[in-house]
Amino acid sequence: MSESYDFAVVGGGICGVAAACELAVYGRVVLVEREQQLAYHTTGRSAAISMESYGNAVIRKLTTWSTAFYKDADHDFFEHPAWSSRGALILSDAANQDHLIRRIDSIRQLVSTVQQVDEHTVRELAPYLAPGRWTTALYEPHAFDLDVHAIHFAYLKSLRRRGGTVLRDLAFTGAVRQGAGWTVSLSDGSRLGAGVIVNAAGAWADEVAQRSGIDPCGIKPLRRTVVLVDTAERHPHTPYIGTVDERIFIKPEATGLMVSPCDETLSAPCDAAPDELDIAIAMDRFESMTTFGRSTIRRKWAGLRTFVADRTPIVGREGQDAGFVWSAAVGGYGIQAAPAIAKLAAAAALGVPFPEDVCGAAIRPSDLSPQRCRAMAGAEHSLGAVAELT
Repeated sequence: MSESYDFAVVGGGICGVAAACELAVYGRVVLVEREQQLAYHTTGRSAAISMESYGNAVIRKLTTWSTAFYKDADHDFFEHPAWSSRGALILSDAANQDHLIRRIDSIRQLVSTVQQVDEHTVRELAPYLAPGRWTTALYEPHAFDLDVHAIHFAYLKSLRRRGGTVLRDLAFTGAVRQGAGWTVSLSDGSRLGAGVIVNAAGAWADEVAQRSGIDPCGIKPLRRTVVLVDTAERHPHTPYIGTVDERIFIKPEATGLMVSPCDETLSAPCDAAPDELDIAIAMDRFESMTTFGRSTIRRKWAGLRTFVADRTPIVGREGQDAGFVWSAAVGGYGIQAAPAIAKLAAAAALGVPFPEDVCGAAIRPSDLSPQRCRAMAGAEHSLGAVAELT
């Protein structure tokens, strides 16, 4: 066994790098990533938008704290601002209007700036939308774009500055408990010692748990397809567009519009690739709700978003033991909530209470615990519909 560390973090996406960065203040940290490139999977394929109205109540609380961190001009964690103004519109037709109003009422308890706007305002904010279809919308004026590369790099740079070690192109193949710590095996045949394992392995998180002798949590990787559409007219400063029934999102980019049919196809952990049918569905929905007509696809990709049944992340210790900690199942919220999730994961790894400055009494450890997942009718418990979140 060549090296021993206080913390071994498995996964080089945003949750892994951010947790490792936080923990490097308290001890020796090694980050283990199976790919040659960090942030290769879900983190690197994010839609890069932060909305405090997005997700369930727990996610919204994590996002609210993280928003303050991203926008705090008093710290020098980021070399340059990692965010820029965008705004977001969540559209509703007549059939879904009551659901949208319930959602707005729920969100306003935490996000006072959320507004309900009419069809005329929708057209003013996004003039490329075809008229006559949307009766109302949720408008979040302070939603913002995230510079994913800058955020990930800032955490990685800080991790290294604090003495952290990063191992790339090495898969975690197993771990055996040895007294108060672990012996971790890697794909090149090497081993390392660790006092605590932090499981931030994304779609592979259940696999990492099982290879450590820990029961899985029923994590489901869901494939999402995205295309970058080239349009004749540019609308770079219009809001992010979604629909309350989760049928499409449109996000302006410098070179076109990012479009997704919001598909959620169950997948094995893998290097996700877009499906041609999902691409066709995306384009059909996009062309039917805009005035652009036939448009050209500039680029296409897919990513895996991981959830458990209640669509709330798993962040916490395995039982009462701080030796194995989860930071997983963050769905499509990993970037926007990363600062808060990292603080909570680090607290769990240190065996101390969740910091009150992050969530106070608003989030309890039981809300995020792996045990709750196993109590939800087992690993095959079906996911709640994202469109029904309030």
